[in-house]
Amino acid sequence: MNVYGKKIYLRAMEPEDMEMYREMANDPETERLLGGWSFPISKREQLSWYERAVSDKNNLRFTIVVQETEEAIGMLNLVDIDWKNGSAFHGIRLSGNKGKGFGTDAVMTIMKYAFEELRLIRLDGSFIEYNLPSQGLYKKCGWVIEGTKKKAYYRNGQHYNLLIAGITDEEYFEIKERLGY
Repeated sequence: MNVYGKKIYLRAMEPEDMEMYREMANDPETERLLGGWSFPISKREQLSWYERAVSDKNNLRFTIVVQETEEAIGMLNLVDIDWKNGSAFHGIRLSGNKGKGFGTDAVMTIMKYAFEELRLIRLDGSFIEYNLPSQGLYKKCGWVIEGTKKKAYYRNGQHYNLLIAGITDEEYFEIKERLGY
């Protein structure tokens, strides 16, 4: 089942998406803005990751596709899904500058799926304190910064804080109405 937003849709990952995913993972600017630890990833490693990931129903990953052009522009996920408590961690990666104008639609679309289809009640996320585009995107989509992990990431010879954000189903339904989704 594809999940449709206004400009994009989310679909299951396919093997042909793995080169784009690998390029994003190996891009130094993407690594600088996102959490985690990046090592160079080979084609073989990327395909091996894909084989493990596609059957994992507690960690759902989607490719973001522009409806008008059918171009894949990134990925997003719902991971560490806690089915009992109704929560998951969400993240997004957009390829290069292709996310301009599509990020809000992608986040609203995954929230629609999480809250309306999966009946989750909470999503969590995080971003490095200097990632102002992510902060703006999630604030626009109704997310609230709920805390800070001090010196959680090391980039360019310096430690940075990690901002913890979240949104509940009630907050989603309010912002959905306000943004016209």
